[in-house]
Amino acid sequence: MKTKSITTLIILSIVLFDFSSRAQDTFSIVALDSISGEVGSAGASCVDMNNFPGYDTDFLGELFPGKGAINTQAWYHPTNQANARNRMNLGETPSQIIDWLVANDVSSQPQLRQYGIVAMVGGSPQSAAHTGSSTDNYKNHITGLNYSIQGNILMGQVVLDSMEARFLREEGDLACKLMAALQGAKMVGADSRCSSNGTSSLFAFVKVAQPLDIFGNPSFLLSVETVANAGIEPIDSLQILFDEIHDCTGVGINISDDFKANFTVYPNPVNDIVSIKNKSSEVYQVQLLDLRGKLINSFELIDKIEIDISSEASGLYLIQLSNDNNYFTTKIIKK
Repeated sequence: MKTKSITTLIILSIVLFDFSSRAQDTFSIVALDSISGEVGSAGASCVDMNNFPGYDTDFLGELFPGKGAINTQAWYHPTNQANARNRMNLGETPSQIIDWLVANDVSSQPQLRQYGIVAMVGGSPQSAAHTGSSTDNYKNHITGLNYSIQGNILMGQVVLDSMEARFLREEGDLACKLMAALQGAKMVGADSRCSSNGTSSLFAFVKVAQPLDIFGNPSFLLSVETVANAGIEPIDSLQILFDEIHDCTGVGINISDDFKANFTVYPNPVNDIVSIKNKSSEVYQVQLLDLRGKLINSFELIDKIEIDISSEASGLYLIQLSNDNNYFTTKIIKK
């Protein structure tokens, strides 16, 4: 019995070592919104998470509310992730963090690692990435002013290019842009190991932190886990969950012509008091919600109302106006 227990322990240790050494998130993105102060991460991989209880699907993406985000992937090591976290908390720039991680890799093997980092530096967004030369092919990364997209074990560059195109084209908030980036990678064999499964991956996640969120507890977090040979596309399943709680159709910066014809919302962005003027002859119910859809307050609008949001955290909020005949949604930015 003792010999069997020792053998089982050795086997379990080997499995966990392989899992932590060859991390998930074969394709991923980190990004920030310099206006709202939101930071976010999204990713997916062909790893069956059901074989590794105790691990969250999003653990390789760390969000630092009001600061930035880091994805640590490929031949993952938790000490490297902890070191990256410490450097971010010290206030280093994305490039400085990358340089330190490469020079101080826990096993002197930076050629096996992949990182994507974004951060606000002096009021402006910066990004940096690292793809080690010995990371599994196909591997590469793309960086923009406020985002970094990276991947390994991919079918090709098309996965990363498509993610970037969808991210940039999406006009919604950061959560919408991250979800769009994942949709860009929704192709059979995006993670080449999942070609036989007929899917892009086996799990996917998206998460966004508001500036006043607590580290490790972002306001927005969704994930989907599937199993090998189920033939279920996790990005589609994640999109269904996403659409149930988040609306990307009415949260763009631009206000529709129909909304402008009926209402004036000012100032936007706002510090304390936002005013809504009703230019129609109809009475509307007004709801103020956060981006999770949580109702903050409600009002009746006949002519004009003033809403005090001075006690609310900085970030994006939705204003919904409705009656029996019409329904409108717009976005305000709390400074």
